[in-house]
Amino acid sequence: MHNRALRIISGLGGVVALVALLPGTVIAQEASEVQAILDNIWVFIAGCLVFFMQAGFALVEAGLTRAKNVVNIFAKNMADAIIGILAFFATGYAFAFSGGNDLLGTDGGWFFMNDLDINALGGSGVINLSHGTFFFFQAVFAATAVTICSGAMAERTKFSSYLIFGVFMCGIIYPVVVHMTWGGGFIAGLSIGDAVYSDFAGSGVVHMTGGVAALVGAKLVGARKGKFADDGTARAIPGHNIPFAIVGVFILWLGWFGFNPGSELAADNLVTGIALNTILAAAAGGCATAAFVWIKTGKPDIAFIGNGVLAGLVAITGPCGTATPIMSIAIGAIGGIIVVVAVQFFDKIKIDDPVGAISVHGVVGMWGVLSIGIFARYDDAFLGREDAGLIYGGGFEQLGVQALMVIIIIAWVGVASLVVFSALKATIGLRVSEEEEVGGLDVPEHGMAGYNNDPSYA
Repeated sequence: MHNRALRIISGLGGVVALVALLPGTVIAQEASEVQAILDNIWVFIAGCLVFFMQAGFALVEAGLTRAKNVVNIFAKNMADAIIGILAFFATGYAFAFSGGNDLLGTDGGWFFMNDLDINALGGSGVINLSHGTFFFFQAVFAATAVTICSGAMAERTKFSSYLIFGVFMCGIIYPVVVHMTWGGGFIAGLSIGDAVYSDFAGSGVVHMTGGVAALVGAKLVGARKGKFADDGTARAIPGHNIPFAIVGVFILWLGWFGFNPGSELAADNLVTGIALNTILAAAAGGCATAAFVWIKTGKPDIAFIGNGVLAGLVAITGPCGTATPIMSIAIGAIGGIIVVVAVQFFDKIKIDDPVGAISVHGVVGMWGVLSIGIFARYDDAFLGREDAGLIYGGGFEQLGVQALMVIIIIAWVGVASLVVFSALKATIGLRVSEEEEVGGLDVPEHGMAGYNNDPSYA
């Protein structure tokens, strides 16, 4: 054992001596290459965490809906990954990130990644990331955007229509939003004074985009049978498996440590600070929702608390690189209260959203974008300045730019989604038959039941 230790020490001494003899430029080049490899590995791992969020979405949506539709819920979430990633590969990546105009990329060599070297370090033009790494990370973001629609339109939407919308969402609607922002297009070119937009990991780009599309879809497909009484009062339709939903929340919470810190797009010292802001905002969102609901109803509704955690996560997604830990708690807590108010509002206007997806992602996503104009303390590489937030003396300019971004995204996604959903409704139809809805979508749409021969799930 003693001799082995001596050999190891001797070997390390030889390596140190060799490195000392190398020219400084060689050492710097090797260090740079190591950093590039680390950046790619970290972003790949972060992308794996984001990909696993599909399992979380599936469990949340299945748990908060009825047993007779559980297969349909899981099928749609699997389709989000399958269809969404292929559509983003075919056209979405090119529309989002290739050179073009202010609205979308038009470089033909990017479509199907046809003329791209997928392995070259730094080949994507984004820090040290290769096209392979950058596409992987961005594709799982695209799949996240479309899956938001699944929950809002659950229990009455045709599977075939949902698949077609998924192609349009990941192939063009979402990529245009990305190109206008992260791709350097229209929104990225806007400024009010010294203020330019910021949305570090996508409160607006991903979550609000999905939430707006979900709102349009839920409105056009209509409410579930029996959801609203003749006087317009919303009736509760309880989910069949709350443990599913809460396990799903924990999976999503875990996945967010890829979503937000991974959006640094590098393995550097800022990653853990972003993770800290993320976990604090989630906890604050759940805490605020619990307190708010408990005071209003006398009971700490665990399903609502789960959505409060998700609201905190959505809220901090945009400002995670600009906020202090204390302000991250404030942002998450406000998001946790907003989600309760938003769910009640959509019930009042007869928009049936079985899982609260429009509120969690759409409304709270909007709050996440706007919160940057209020709470931004640090430069997140978008802002280009410190103390941009209103409370730090940055003035109203940053809040104005953030509000303008919100309006543009709502306009584009709202109109584009309306066109696609309306075309589907006028042709193959959006909604299943009343008989299929009453009996459940699993057997007529997929030929199987989620829970066989178990009358307790009828």
